[in-house]
Amino acid sequence: MNSDSRYERGKLALAQIDGDAGQAVIDSLADIAPDLGRYVIEFGFGDIYSRPGLDLRSREVATIAALTAMGNARPQLKVHIKAGLNVGLSQHEIVETIMQMAVYAGFPAALNGISAAKEVFGETA
Repeated sequence: MNSDSRYERGKLALAQIDGDAGQAVIDSLADIAPDLGRYVIEFGFGDIYSRPGLDLRSREVATIAALTAMGNARPQLKVHIKAGLNVGLSQHEIVETIMQMAVYAGFPAALNGISAAKEVFGETA
């Protein structure tokens, strides 16, 4: 598979999942690390998000859970909370996903995740 098809497939997936927010992240890298932006599109979205086996809702649940558990990726978590809403997750499903992380990542990570969700929900209301 050539990199152009990976890139094009990734751009389509990014637009479908993240809308303008995803492109804004890529654009923010253009002047300092354009290759990183390309890798995000090709690998993250062209290879991984485009794989069969999980639908986009399931992929976003997993991503929201992972970013919440990390506890240090608030900007990325907010982008993926928006993406979750874009692919059909409800606010309730997102909150429950984040709350589940209290068991595995601790209450501070879950509280930080809920705070990020509250911000995103306020922006999209």
